[in-house]
Amino acid sequence: MSVHAFVFPGQGSQSVGMGQGLHEAFPAAREVFQEVDDALGEHLSKLIFSGDATELTRTENAQPALMATSLATVRVIESEGGFSLVEKATVVAGHSLGEYSALAASGALGIAQTARLLRLRGLAMQEAVPAGEGGMAALLGVEVELAQEICNEASRAENEAGQITQEVIELANDNGGGQIVISGRLTAIERALTIAKGKGVKRAVLLPVSAPFHSSLMGPAAERMAEALERTEIRTPAIPVITNVTAAKNTDASRIAGLLVQQVTGSVRWRESVLAMAAMGVTSQIELGAGKVLTGLVRRIVPDMTARHAGTPEEIEALLRDL
Repeated sequence: MSVHAFVFPGQGSQSVGMGQGLHEAFPAAREVFQEVDDALGEHLSKLIFSGDATELTRTENAQPALMATSLATVRVIESEGGFSLVEKATVVAGHSLGEYSALAASGALGIAQTARLLRLRGLAMQEAVPAGEGGMAALLGVEVELAQEICNEASRAENEAGQITQEVIELANDNGGGQIVISGRLTAIERALTIAKGKGVKRAVLLPVSAPFHSSLMGPAAERMAEALERTEIRTPAIPVITNVTAAKNTDASRIAGLLVQQVTGSVRWRESVLAMAAMGVTSQIELGAGKVLTGLVRRIVPDMTARHAGTPEEIEALLRDL
């Protein structure tokens, strides 16, 4: 018998039209999208279903939009399956903003609460560093040790007087399968790309993002999230949530706010999180919502763990036959 983990995607998985099939077919999905629209005081669902892709990709829109699509998927599975998701799962987890989706799925946060927190998180992260000063890059075919070595070298900058200064460049995501994302000052990121090629890194590419997410440069955003989370009622999750910054499960409601604050500047330890699932006996990982990024990653981290995705009516129907 399979032991399931349900996981939730992060930024980059968004696409115009995601969740529209669920919205059209299921009242439970329509309720979720309406709740998010009401919480934000705008028709975010219209942007999700038929809006401009560039506008949807803006951080403050993409984050609540991805959560809405994931939670609409959860609610449809529950209403059509006649059970609560937590009855079928051993653990839940999410990549970056997906951790908020996981918390909402676990009952620790309400959907409206989560939408407002993610709107603030997106704005705060975007405003933490002036445009053009920060960046991120993906290093493919590297392990953590080499990526850290590249960051250490790239952090050294020489000023006009010939003095060596330090610039922020840090590991942002350990996604597994040799995929590491680095984040920091754009000048340091650009140096890292050159250094990586010199060290024989298979592929090193600048990512099309507008801010250095999951780096210490996000300190101002972390402060804003700390203030917001201090005012947020957080309940005990009905199921353990593996957190990004610890790669370990948590069920203590009093720790959730602090862990989410740390997450803004901390590294997303996804490879270790999937390994933690395997250590818990998980044999099946099911990604809920938009895209299939996490489904692809798990196959490289734990090849014998079954991985599947559900985000359309057809995928949900097939999933329910197997749960």
